[in-house]
Amino acid sequence: MFRKLVLTAVAAAAALTPALATAAPAAAAGPDVARGPGEVCFWTQPGQHGTGFCYRPPGYRDLPESHHDKTASFRSDVNQNIYAIDWGRHDCYYRLIRPYDFSDNWSWGSRIDGVSDKTEGCQAA
Repeated sequence: MFRKLVLTAVAAAAALTPALATAAPAAAAGPDVARGPGEVCFWTQPGQHGTGFCYRPPGYRDLPESHHDKTASFRSDVNQNIYAIDWGRHDCYYRLIRPYDFSDNWSWGSRIDGVSDKTEGCQAA
């Protein structure tokens, strides 16, 4: 009887595995990023692939060297405006990232140096 219960439990778990796999978010952050609600994540490759980096407001954060001027895609799971910052020699610019915005082929990522929940006194790009 015990063997039958174990086999039944194993069969039930195997039947649930595909259902659990399809219940995962459609836009997973990639193998090296644990993306969550309230974060904006950036990737080094188009289509939310490559090396990932996530920002959670508030405040300003410099992007890591892997993403500095080399970001190719992003996804926002933040319910507020976020600003991608480009620091120039004598001035700075921002690009608005709206709530739940995303881009799988982000041309502005070739300029990004940091990210903030404020414009940091920069001009709109």
